[in-house]
Amino acid sequence: MNFRTSRRGGLKSLLAAGAIGLTALSTPALCATPVKGGTISVATIGEPPTLDPMTSTADLVGILTQHFFETLYTFDAKWNLTPLLADKMPEVSADGLVYTIPLRQGITFHDGSKMDSSDVLASLKRWTETATRGKMAAKIIANLEAPDANTIRITLKQPYAPLTALLAMNNSAAVVMPKGKIAPALTEFVGTGPYQLKARVPDQYVQLVRFDGYKQRDGEPNGYGGARKQYLDEIRFVPVSNANTRVESAVAGQFDYVDSLPVESLPKLKNGRSDPVMLKPFGWPRLVLNTKQGIMSNQAVRQAVQLALNEEDMLFAAFGDKNFYKLNGDLYPEGYPWATSLGGKVYNKADAAAAKKLVDGANVQDRKIRILTSQQYEFHYKMALVAAEYLKAAGFTVDMQVVDWATLTQRRQDPAVWDIFITHSPFLPEPALIDFPSKDAPGWWDTPRRNQVLDAFNQAGSQEERVKRWADVQQAVYDEVPFIKVGDFNAQAAKSPSLQGTQAVPWPYFWNAWKAPK
Repeated sequence: MNFRTSRRGGLKSLLAAGAIGLTALSTPALCATPVKGGTISVATIGEPPTLDPMTSTADLVGILTQHFFETLYTFDAKWNLTPLLADKMPEVSADGLVYTIPLRQGITFHDGSKMDSSDVLASLKRWTETATRGKMAAKIIANLEAPDANTIRITLKQPYAPLTALLAMNNSAAVVMPKGKIAPALTEFVGTGPYQLKARVPDQYVQLVRFDGYKQRDGEPNGYGGARKQYLDEIRFVPVSNANTRVESAVAGQFDYVDSLPVESLPKLKNGRSDPVMLKPFGWPRLVLNTKQGIMSNQAVRQAVQLALNEEDMLFAAFGDKNFYKLNGDLYPEGYPWATSLGGKVYNKADAAAAKKLVDGANVQDRKIRILTSQQYEFHYKMALVAAEYLKAAGFTVDMQVVDWATLTQRRQDPAVWDIFITHSPFLPEPALIDFPSKDAPGWWDTPRRNQVLDAFNQAGSQEERVKRWADVQQAVYDEVPFIKVGDFNAQAAKSPSLQGTQAVPWPYFWNAWKAPK
């Protein structure tokens, strides 16, 4: 069967058979004078699996916890690195091995204690032991020390260009907490952010309230950086796991902000009580393959899956309108220095015969593939349905495991229970921030070639050399297939017309936001 002959008709048949870049963070035009006070409610895609941002790469965890935990660095409106809890950008030695980081003074934690370098040092040590990104950094960190109360010094074994960017991310995050609250499993979530955790009622809400002891940076807001102004008294994050329910709640004006809406809901939003929020381009969905255990530990099988898939049909099923997606097998879209034109040789092939031949040559007997997905991100689920049909056409059997997102993020940690899971990421300004290169992230890509190309990329001394080395990393991805990119897509959310000061960003935040009087 040739599924490529008719895109829309073929896609409908497939579904029936299956039983069924980052843009700049511009400062928004404000239509009202900021008003202090009030509460907003934010509908999220579900219950967060944890409130410990070191232990999770889930965007949902980062969205919530960035309001009460802070990092040494963050990103400004143009995606440049900028200090947050650090006083300045690090001073880096001529050989690229020693990073000296001055800390801001007069910072208070939510428990009333004052932050100094001993808290930062203890937090960074926990990060290197606990977080996926921290473990990645730990392999090249020779020493962490606090030479005085206001300074941190990081000494590396070898040059590592992405270090400051790793310290800036809000998931698998190097957040700073009081040394006395640090534990292998946190029981108190105490940070330095503009809001503090007041209550978490599982499956009902996470309640944050203004932290009156917060010390914001001087100046004006600047993306995730600059001043973080506290207009709101309270922010409530409410899990709404069903995408259709989120749409209807947005149309009814039930929440002040509703995250992650299906793109086909746009006409409804235009007629409802919420304004659509569109981020274009937002990011890229991907299928992560379990290279550690099971059928996907065989490289030939991974290559067969890559050959079998029809990404165009997967994108159409997920988004339905080409205004919301773009076919692109390269890891970055045009306009980024990291963009290449290498992906076309393996992308969107839908070649069942070639896929079968590869698997036959690998002498694979059990051809069952367990796909782990969630309907909370509805486009994940729709792509999984289409992928399953193309994999069946290539001779595989498919076990679809549909779970809630919190369960998926927990289950994917166990290599014994899945072969493929579906996720997505925003386009990140630094490729090393993508969690796939880490040997510790689910997927566990760890080969001599992976190590060679990533080490060369991370140790490159100039931007020109890093761009060249990144092309080598991408080629290794296409050849060894630790994951498969589906394409580029836009993201849609909705907000109340009265909610001011927000921006269309990958991880929405609500410092600097206020409610205008009606």
